[in-house]
Amino acid sequence: MRRAAAIVGIGQTEFAKKLGRPERTAALEAIRTALQDAGLEPGEVDGLVRFDMEATSEVDIARNLGLPNLRFFSSIAYGGGAGCATVAHAAMAIAAGQASVVVCWRARNRGSGGRPWAATGQGVPGDAQFTAPYGLVRPVDQIAMLARRHMHEYGTTSEQFGAVAVAARKHAVRNPRALMRDPMTLADHQASRMISEPLRKFDCCLETDGALAVVVTSAERARDLRQPPAVVLAASQGMGPEHTVMTDYHGPHFLKTPSTWAARDLFGASGVTPADVDCAQFYDAFTPLVLLSVEEYGFCKAGESGPFAAGGALEWPDGRLPFNTSGGGLSEAYVHGFNLILEGVRQIRGTSTSQVPDAEISLVTSGAGVPTSALLLCRS
Repeated sequence: MRRAAAIVGIGQTEFAKKLGRPERTAALEAIRTALQDAGLEPGEVDGLVRFDMEATSEVDIARNLGLPNLRFFSSIAYGGGAGCATVAHAAMAIAAGQASVVVCWRARNRGSGGRPWAATGQGVPGDAQFTAPYGLVRPVDQIAMLARRHMHEYGTTSEQFGAVAVAARKHAVRNPRALMRDPMTLADHQASRMISEPLRKFDCCLETDGALAVVVTSAERARDLRQPPAVVLAASQGMGPEHTVMTDYHGPHFLKTPSTWAARDLFGASGVTPADVDCAQFYDAFTPLVLLSVEEYGFCKAGESGPFAAGGALEWPDGRLPFNTSGGGLSEAYVHGFNLILEGVRQIRGTSTSQVPDAEISLVTSGAGVPTSALLLCRS
């Protein structure tokens, strides 16, 4: 699959706390914008890939766009872990000849909608029965356990988590699409209220309404289209040996998330190493997940990510690995990480508001702590 497919169009709505229109309407807006960006017509689309948590169905999209036939359609599970996998499945379909133009999208009214944990009942089924009754109900509570363990094992500090948040905000300030554009200091981070110890308000992602889409086609066809292609150099999914989603605390090394296995296969298939990566768009629902990803994707050893972040390595323009150059889920918007894919494409095109000079390879990751996925995008 290496270099067989490319992202040739990107589109999005504005981000908002209350978008004021249904998810389906927003999804269609983002998809039409992505097709226009690519210079393609809706009638050329013969594949769709969605999150299985997506409220808008393939039938909704096909009917409203007037698609003549879908030869390929699929959905990806596990919420935040799904984003990069949508592109991976699109690329596989193209490489296998199952489709020629595939659209991947995510639309969500999360900021104005209810919280997913608000409906937790007194009787909790599945794996949650072993954690929810003890207070691990919200994602922030579950990730706080990982954060505290990292602090215990390696001496990681709240200030080092704060360095991640400050870097993301620094990049969002430059991005007119971002929701959070007021500058933030480490002192601001430390003064923010505690949400689930040791995680503070600014360690947590936003709650956002919005929709985004990308268009994927063959690398050969991409050469003749409107935009410089972001070629899919490699893609992977990973689950690992422990199969408890978000609360895998019983394993001997529970700081190893599914990202460890996604990273191994990603770089194994790509022909490049972490040293070749120019910038990274790390899934950042919470700041500790960024530190874990820095380690698991091979940019430093276990336990070294805190000093790595505190030393400015994640900051544009002078850091060794500028990350989430649009502001990411912490400061641009949170739509299950799909905005990270669009920013990875912008870096390859050379159009980011915090552009890494001559960026040739951009890493994009999906959620750590759940079955996950990752992409390496490159120039053609």
